[in-house]
Amino acid sequence: MRRVLAVGAHPDDIELGCGATLLAHSAAGDAVTMLVMTGGENGPGDDEAITGRRLEQEQAARTLGAALLWGGRRDCTVTPDAATVAVVERAIKEVDADVVYVHAPDDSHQDHRAVAAATLSAARRLSRVLHYQSPSTLTFAPTTFVDVTAYLSGKLAALGAHASQVEMSAMVEPDAVVASARHWGAQARIGYAEAFAPTRMVIDLMPTPRRAAAEVPEAYRLTLSASLAATTR
Repeated sequence: MRRVLAVGAHPDDIELGCGATLLAHSAAGDAVTMLVMTGGENGPGDDEAITGRRLEQEQAARTLGAALLWGGRRDCTVTPDAATVAVVERAIKEVDADVVYVHAPDDSHQDHRAVAAATLSAARRLSRVLHYQSPSTLTFAPTTFVDVTAYLSGKLAALGAHASQVEMSAMVEPDAVVASARHWGAQARIGYAEAFAPTRMVIDLMPTPRRAAAEVPEAYRLTLSASLAATTR
């Protein structure tokens, strides 16, 4: 079982970037947690809409089968300082994450850039850190794709929970979301995909039941020195 942490600056960011992938993780039995760093206080709508944004995010997380954490930062004022890094570090420790998804670093929204930078610092010891695309991403050259053909409708349902933003933003129109997934699916030679640009992505090739660990040739087995083993923890 993987322990997945998806980090986003605002409500709906994670759903847009990797919502279908999180559904695939949930279906595979992985533990999924979302860390939303702000409450979307500067998003579209009046005070009532802004107040309801937290409830929308809670509903979206339930749709994705994910636990939800809040970062307590303020929309449009996030900086990649020690306090922000500490928020992400605490989340990584709390869920014992071994896979982290976060914004792509090159983005026109300052909060997205700051959250990406803070997460890279907080996840510096992890071997699986992948960046997702946002509507405001500037440069994005993905090399890793997840087949989300079976989960695209669930992603749309999760985005639909964010009514106060979806209804007022052309960036999250369902047609645009589907078109993006089809584009990346074509790149990956599959139906629909979400795309990621990994900072690090270690692939585990575990022995199959027919070839148990005891059957792996002795010459292929490595024993780490005590000092090297300590650096991998």
